[in-house]
Amino acid sequence: MIWPFRKFRKKIARIEINGAINGTTRKTVLAALKTIEERKFPALLLRIDSPGGTVGDSQEIYKALKRLSQTVKIVASFGNISASGGVYIGMGAPHIVANPGTITGSIGVILRGNNLERLLEKVGVSFQVIKSGPYKDILSFDRELTPPEQEILQQMIDISYHQFVQTIADERNLSVEQVKSFADGRIFTGEQAVELGVVDRLGTEEDARIWAAELAGLDPKKTECYTLEDRKPLLNRLLASTLGSTGVLAGLDWCEFELSHNGQPLWLYRP
Repeated sequence: MIWPFRKFRKKIARIEINGAINGTTRKTVLAALKTIEERKFPALLLRIDSPGGTVGDSQEIYKALKRLSQTVKIVASFGNISASGGVYIGMGAPHIVANPGTITGSIGVILRGNNLERLLEKVGVSFQVIKSGPYKDILSFDRELTPPEQEILQQMIDISYHQFVQTIADERNLSVEQVKSFADGRIFTGEQAVELGVVDRLGTEEDARIWAAELAGLDPKKTECYTLEDRKPLLNRLLASTLGSTGVLAGLDWCEFELSHNGQPLWLYRP
């Protein structure tokens, strides 16, 4: 009997992560990683073009990549931007390539809420809140944070930050102190990332593909990439073909992300 997936053993799987990382990203990537394991691809080229995103989703993708790296050679390729949560996901790849001008870094955590108290006062709107505890309406948009609330949120941010720093230190063989020296939210180029030890080498996505093939013992000249992607509904594809070049869809996606994740700790680069 011929194994139906034998043809994939001489190909490199390819996953592309674009835009802000959220629950949809996580579901798509985890499904693709499962397919890679089932079809026994020898290598994975992970292309990242993302400013980061939600903490939990980034952590789950990273963990899944770590598990897969035990049996599959993984090379990450940082594109135009791979910052914050994009960096965290990249830590799941034992080998990382970036362009010299790639925007990366922004290692840190951000949580932002909106205070519309003064505006609401002007239009004569107020809220009556019945709550089970003093912190149940923390980050409500109709009032300022209290000092105890600020302390609670800061502790949560600090813990999430420590998780980020520790992961980079572990995966890139750096000390926590070394990572903290540049993990202050700043962004840097791919060239600087190599000097800091966050990235292994400079190169294009094609260079990353060649490296992945070599690691898997395949001929780079003959080895093809097989891109695994989530099939979008017909309407989305039609809209993308007509509006994608104008950036309208990208703008709508970003607005949706901002609205749905406002008030959450994020590993996200906010320019």
